[in-house]
Amino acid sequence: MTNTKKINCPSCNKQILWNEQNKSRPFCSERCKLIDFGEWASDKNIIKGESLYPIKDNSEDKLQ
Repeated sequence: MTNTKKINCPSCNKQILWNEQNKSRPFCSERCKLIDFGEWASDKNIIKGESLYPIKDNSEDKLQ
């Protein structure tokens, strides 16, 4: 008897098995994996907190 966990895909909520055959874990497919990546890349998903790399405002330097 195997103790394979069932989880929900974070993108589409489809129930999947957590096993080595699923190369897209924790997602159900490569498509859902890419959708999630796109959401992070476009800042739709963020982790709140202070930025490690603050954006320097050079607008005053350009006026001089």
